[in-house]
Amino acid sequence: MAELDALDLALVTALREHPRAGALELSRLARVARATVESRLRRLEQAGVITGYGPEVDVAAAGFTVLAVVTLSIAQGALAAVQADLAAIPAVLEAYAITGSADVVCKVAATSHADLQQVLLRIDSSASVARSESAIVLSTVIAPRDLPLLRSRAPAAVPRSPAFR
Repeated sequence: MAELDALDLALVTALREHPRAGALELSRLARVARATVESRLRRLEQAGVITGYGPEVDVAAAGFTVLAVVTLSIAQGALAAVQADLAAIPAVLEAYAITGSADVVCKVAATSHADLQQVLLRIDSSASVARSESAIVLSTVIAPRDLPLLRSRAPAAVPRSPAFR
């Protein structure tokens, strides 16, 4: 997909601010026709830019108040095995293959420090994990976000016909 234009960005922003809005409400917010909204959303979905409309869940509010970042050094060529092992652990929220001194970085959640220790022991029990290091998250400095990045690359607004009423 080509870069997002001003209307694409307006729709993504409107969806972030009003996640339960339908096409009609989005058309009012973006000031374009409903059919335009529907076609743009369909194009953004097909391009993989919009990947879902599910609720955003705060795992801490759901009782998983201990968050940690875990880096793993793994055996050479064992990424697929580690991926399978990590996927089998519900407490692993995200995992990424990375460059640098470690091979994989994970975000894990637990209900307590004792629960976190059990999660870490389970991660370390993978035959492909040679070494792990963990750090407990104390607070969120910047929450997950994407709009600032998208806005930084969006072209200037293009002139449109008179505002939708």
